[in-house]
Amino acid sequence: MYDDASSDWAGLARYRDANAALAGHAPKAVFIGDSITELWPIHDPPLFGADVIGRGIGGQTSPQILLRFMADVIRLRPAVVHVLAGTNDLAGNTGPFSLAGYQDNLTAMAVLAEAHGLRVIVGSVTPARDFPWRRGHDPRPRIAALNAWLATFAAARGGVFADYHAALATADGAMRADCTDDGVHPTAAGYARMRPVARRALELAFAR
Repeated sequence: MYDDASSDWAGLARYRDANAALAGHAPKAVFIGDSITELWPIHDPPLFGADVIGRGIGGQTSPQILLRFMADVIRLRPAVVHVLAGTNDLAGNTGPFSLAGYQDNLTAMAVLAEAHGLRVIVGSVTPARDFPWRRGHDPRPRIAALNAWLATFAAARGGVFADYHAALATADGAMRADCTDDGVHPTAAGYARMRPVARRALELAFAR
């Protein structure tokens, strides 16, 4: 087996062992995304457990998440998938941002989920005034546009839209100072504000 991390662009090996350990147990929900999803179980353990698991990888963009969607979601046979992606797309982590490309990637994930009988929760892009690793590119207008599209997208496909932006944002679209240390990643206080939104989204998804 070839496990050179430097060539594993999509992070397919990251959760390989954890996924294998789930053999015989299908979680009810899988949260997939970037660092905001990766850090969520650490800062908010009550939301996660044997039935709700996290599959986030820091720094990832939607094409990387799409490439591991089969391994880290579909093969685990959950009833619900929660997708939270977009911050790193806007930051250009894997190249210049393309709205059409982002929309294609989210659509492909939804199509895969629906084809395997999963219900889909789409999380909003969380607020940020700037990206510490990509200074000088105020993302707030693009975040607002992306979230408007995500809400419409989820409704059109019969999915659930989880609006974390509303729970975390200031009036001018930045993240609340009491919810973050760097302006992008939620702290435990930020995740505490996200938790009721996530729980309500899960309730709605499970009821469908």
